[in-house]
Amino acid sequence: MLEKESIQSRGFRNVESDGKVIGFQVNIRSLYYRGLWLSQLRPATVKVDGETFSGDQIKWTISGITYTQSEMATLGDVHWGVLEPATLTVSKEGGLEPGYHDIEVSYLYSASYLPPSIDTVFGTKPHKRRLLLV
Repeated sequence: MLEKESIQSRGFRNVESDGKVIGFQVNIRSLYYRGLWLSQLRPATVKVDGETFSGDQIKWTISGITYTQSEMATLGDVHWGVLEPATLTVSKEGGLEPGYHDIEVSYLYSASYLPPSIDTVFGTKPHKRRLLLV
């Protein structure tokens, strides 16, 4: 079950590869009532305790498939549903220390019902939440 907030408390953890901590993950949900096609999304920014991550530092996993932010711009046939969390995996050598962290996630999206000539991008103020990493 999804929580009301965009940033979910479930799934906040460090990520390991070959026995080394290479980053961390946080789950988010779309607040847009129709869900979004990946090509509608604009690159996200994740800020943890004042440290900002963007671009190639962030990968999205939707429906079990992982995408870079640049790949997503070309994927007009992959949908992120409103009832499905997306996992953001952030590259950070050593990950995060156990304890509380202030998380901020920002992303924008274009609306599917407006013509491209208007080039309007929607989004909300950054989503913020304090989460515990154990």
